[in-house]
Amino acid sequence: MAYKTIYPYNNEVMQEYDNASDADLEQALTAGHQLYQQWRQDDPQNRSQILLNIADLMQKKRDDLARAMTYDMGKLLTEAQGEVDLCIWIAQYYAEHGAELLQPVPLKTKQGNAYYLKQSTGVIVAVEPWNFPLYQIMRVLAPNIMVGNPMILKSASICPMSVQMFADLVAESGAPAGTLTNLFINYDQVAKAIEDPRVAGVCLTGSERAGTSIAATAGKALKKSTLELGGNDAFIILDDANWDELKEVVPQARLYNAGQVCTSSKRFIVMDSMYDQFLELLKNAFSQVKMGDPMDSSTTLAPLSSKSAKDKLQSQVNDAIAGGAKVYYGNEPVDLPGQFFQPTILTDIDHDNPIFNQELFGPVASVYRVHDEAEAIQLANDSSYGLGGTVFSSDVEHAAKVAAKIETGMSFINSGWSSTPDMPFGGIKNSGYGRELSSLGIEAFVNQHLVLKP
Repeated sequence: MAYKTIYPYNNEVMQEYDNASDADLEQALTAGHQLYQQWRQDDPQNRSQILLNIADLMQKKRDDLARAMTYDMGKLLTEAQGEVDLCIWIAQYYAEHGAELLQPVPLKTKQGNAYYLKQSTGVIVAVEPWNFPLYQIMRVLAPNIMVGNPMILKSASICPMSVQMFADLVAESGAPAGTLTNLFINYDQVAKAIEDPRVAGVCLTGSERAGTSIAATAGKALKKSTLELGGNDAFIILDDANWDELKEVVPQARLYNAGQVCTSSKRFIVMDSMYDQFLELLKNAFSQVKMGDPMDSSTTLAPLSSKSAKDKLQSQVNDAIAGGAKVYYGNEPVDLPGQFFQPTILTDIDHDNPIFNQELFGPVASVYRVHDEAEAIQLANDSSYGLGGTVFSSDVEHAAKVAAKIETGMSFINSGWSSTPDMPFGGIKNSGYGRELSSLGIEAFVNQHLVLKP
């Protein structure tokens, strides 16, 4: 597995990194375990300053971190800057609320006075993806610093520049050695780490295949795991939807980060009476994007993260068409050197189409026609995924009732996907299990230690 930064805008190889050795892994495990032994004796509040220092440094290095993410995976610089800002917010949130969230919880029992402690468990292995190189790390690192669980990181092989810059920043912040150790390791070494008795658990954001492998390794080693494995999120448009609001929300719901977001809206489910009107709305939005230099603030659609990502998406679109889908808009070559993919709208996708139950990770929207609300709910639930989703209606309370019927981990009313440190993030079905962020995320890898007193 070669760790290298290849700028998706012009295909330039910008930097390559040596793979870590087994000796490097052993050193990381030793440092992490020693730090865990120290941290488990300390008051969590003492660690809040670590997060504040990290947040301050990220603010100072905001543009450098953002540029590194753009070089790694091609996202718009403005989106990368927003990602840094979100990371700062997450760090500050747990610095402010972490100690409170970790307070002992009193219990009413017939046996006596009882409570349970929320205690650290050990080193956590984090296997994180490329689409949000720093946010994905921060949303597991920040709560686990407060808990007292050091972290070993295996990032995606295409985004080493930004990840190593962040790991260096954590060290520069004054965080103790072992707080976050970034290792350019392969999956055999990841398995070796998970099996090590000093490791308490593993968190992964990635593909179903990676999740199956990691979960199997963790299960065999009796280690706890949390998984976020993508989604095929439904965007249900009820017949009383506000079209002015739709025009504002729909483009970003699908095209943000070039459509490479697990929780982005991928299946638009529209009432028959509004179907043609919605297709025109979507086509108009897609036709107005400006592809080009992601460092240029006037660019509105970035390239995909890599040639392999572009090739996979094109193959999926080709399979969809061969299976009977129609191209309403797009699917034309882009005359630019980078990994650009023209925004595309697919219709007439039936249950037997190869992509009916696949995640299309890029600027491709699938639009479905339904006749009533019940059919919309049934179609939304006819998926092996269950990460997020949207319901659009002028009647917010009714939309919330519809959302409650969707088999998913997160629902958004009259808005696209969103992620903030005070809201839990995660899904069900093949989208994975466990939650990150909020009070739920901080308890993902804690020992809920019961104490009973007479």
